Amino acid sequence: MQNQDDSTGGFRDRLYTIDESGKRLWVFAKKPKGTLTTARNITGILLMIFFFSAPFIKVNGQQLLLFDFLHRTFVIFGIQFWPQDFNLFFIGMIALMVFIILFTVTYGRIWCGWACPQTIFMEVLFRRIEYWIDGDTHRQKELNAMPWNAEKIFRRVLKHGLFYLISFIISNYFLMYVMGSDAWLKLVTESPALHVAGLAGMAIFSFIFYFIFSWFREQVCTIVCPYGRLQGVLLDRETVVISYDYSRGEERGVLRKSENRSETKKGDCIDCNQCVAVCPTGIDIRNGTQLECINCACCIDACNDMMAKVGFKPGLIRYASEKMIADKKPWRYTVRSGAYTLVLALLLVALGYFLISRNPVEATVLRSPGMLFQEQEGGKISNLYSVKVVNKTVNDLPLEIRLLSGKGEVKVIGNEPVIAKQSLGEVVFFLIIDRSLITSSKTEVEIGVFSGGKKLDQTRATFVGPNK
Repeated sequence: MQNQDDSTGGFRDRLYTIDESGKRLWVFAKKPKGTLTTARNITGILLMIFFFSAPFIKVNGQQLLLFDFLHRTFVIFGIQFWPQDFNLFFIGMIALMVFIILFTVTYGRIWCGWACPQTIFMEVLFRRIEYWIDGDTHRQKELNAMPWNAEKIFRRVLKHGLFYLISFIISNYFLMYVMGSDAWLKLVTESPALHVAGLAGMAIFSFIFYFIFSWFREQVCTIVCPYGRLQGVLLDRETVVISYDYSRGEERGVLRKSENRSETKKGDCIDCNQCVAVCPTGIDIRNGTQLECINCACCIDACNDMMAKVGFKPGLIRYASEKMIADKKPWRYTVRSGAYTLVLALLLVALGYFLISRNPVEATVLRSPGMLFQEQEGGKISNLYSVKVVNKTVNDLPLEIRLLSGKGEVKVIGNEPVIAKQSLGEVVFFLIIDRSLITSSKTEVEIGVFSGGKKLDQTRATFVGPNK
């Protein structure tokens, strides 16, 4: 149901935070309170505790979560993934995309309002500090219109000083997820001259976070975030979103003392605008589902609080689908959601299978470039090889190289090779075969990688010999 002032639907053609001249309209959101707001704050606090503690949690000697793109090191819940695990990454990304689609098709943008880092930091942390320093919405507007005096300067310096300090802390934790907590510790304890690039990154990220949470704010959700744009093609009449029950609320009108609203043909909406006042993106949810709505449920709490004060039934604004509102029918799991669920289940089964069957050690054998073969004493022919071994386990592995096909001798150059845990190592060796056993200038051989008598992996290589 559209707002009476937007009967032409023009509200969908513009952002609430930008006026006709293109000037930014600042959102002075009223401090929300209620059951859903409390639940969202608790959820946000728990997620922030996880965010600030995860870099220091070690599993099998590995950081719980690490996404080091520069060194191609990715650790998820203590399991390190290598470039050789691209199939796992590919299936995992597809499963994540299907999950996002399924979740959005069924429950709308509930992720945005309850779990998105932008919303959590903005609403649970930064805006709470703003309420503490600047006061609620009316006091914020007064302070904004106030001339620059001692009080305004003090509050602005205090608020933005705290905003930058928190942004600096968040940027440091962000770096821990990118470079690792151990590398970050060296960054902040060693000489700055040794970490110019890292410190520059810290300064840049601190400024970006400060800019987002102090000024850009809800514009991230309405202008930058691609997920918000996706909802236009993913939502349908059966998607559960925050909805205004227009059949019950209209016609809206101010509540007057001793008024019988059924006689005056007015609905339950008393046009108090509290749902608009608490909205962090400044929209009027009574106009229907909009791009800017992040499903934070602030308007639900504000409306329920007002309904309780005037003695009306709560739920005028609630989580519901368009079909639930229009047809007065309960929510049901749709065929579309079921199809996405089936695809997601199949992808998760495939991902689980590849995780379980994932080889903990992978070997790649290469002949040394630029060399053919060498004549050895006793009528033997040798080829020089290097084997690159990826040790995905949490233990150091002493290695033994064996020839699995035919007869021959493997002679490792140097000491007994040991590949450190969670690392890539290289072993150089000669493969020596008696000339009488060579029947072709190129022979395919099987080479096995063993540790403690147990075969870890095997691979093929080409042995080059003299022409027959």
